[in-house]
Amino acid sequence: MMEPSTEPFVHPALFYRGEEEYLHGTVPFVRDGLRAGEPVAVAVPGPNLDILKSALGEDVAHVTLLDMTEAGRNPGRIIPRVLRAFADAHREKRVRIIGEPIWAGRSAVEYPACVQHEALINPAFQGRDVTILCPYDVGSLDEQVLTDAYATHPLVISGGREQSSTAYAPEYVVARYNQPLEQPAAAEELVFDAGQLPRARQFAVEQAARRSLSGVRLEDVALIVAELTTNSVVHGGGSGTLRMWSDDGYVVCEVRDQGYLNDPLAGRRPPARDRLGGRGLLLVNSLADLVRVHTSPDGTAIRCYISYN
Repeated sequence: MMEPSTEPFVHPALFYRGEEEYLHGTVPFVRDGLRAGEPVAVAVPGPNLDILKSALGEDVAHVTLLDMTEAGRNPGRIIPRVLRAFADAHREKRVRIIGEPIWAGRSAVEYPACVQHEALINPAFQGRDVTILCPYDVGSLDEQVLTDAYATHPLVISGGREQSSTAYAPEYVVARYNQPLEQPAAAEELVFDAGQLPRARQFAVEQAARRSLSGVRLEDVALIVAELTTNSVVHGGGSGTLRMWSDDGYVVCEVRDQGYLNDPLAGRRPPARDRLGGRGLLLVNSLADLVRVHTSPDGTAIRCYISYN
């Protein structure tokens, strides 16, 4: 059982091995919150969600439940659409959330975005009355994932014992995984400027349709590319390069420009209601199944993966 924290925001990693340890670390967390009158949400992969629902019994009726493989398919949307959405809806009380964004089924392409997400939870919730418990399956995850968890969480619970992480360094993790994106073997390319924004959108739709994307997913590509190319014109030096290709069940669109994205939480922080701008990257994260970013003073590349399903 976790001891009450004197800090407003608490972000422990829970290392578990097997169902028994999982339930031992999560069920008391949920029930302690309910007894304290705190709103509780659980966002974990489907199989673990089923285990928790069964273990909680009648208490499950008082918990918000989300399948993280759907709600958090794109790690970039977890903070605004899952964590902040729940916490912001209950600002009058302390909030408890179980969030499990990293599981054995995550691909190597997804992982850098996942670990950056875990690191960015800390500045996103600094000073908030929120506790976010993040389970890690030590029996199925690589050692590097567990090492990164020590760097992205100020507290680690292992074997039923909670301890401070001496390796906690979330800013370092964000920077370390901000690496140049591996280039595809082949891609269709269009260079654009302010006068060619409609052409860029048309090009993206044509390329996605050629790769058998259709319906709502084709509309998603159009919106994503419209937002990214407009950002390039307005914030990225006035022009950019759009590229499209296929990759293992995804249509991939990438926009490169000369801008520098110096706010790591861009696209993950819901804008104030009275602010006109700031929603472009948020929309991109909401629509894409994965967003990878590499940014430096020399330029920025934003790569979006859109599945056929």
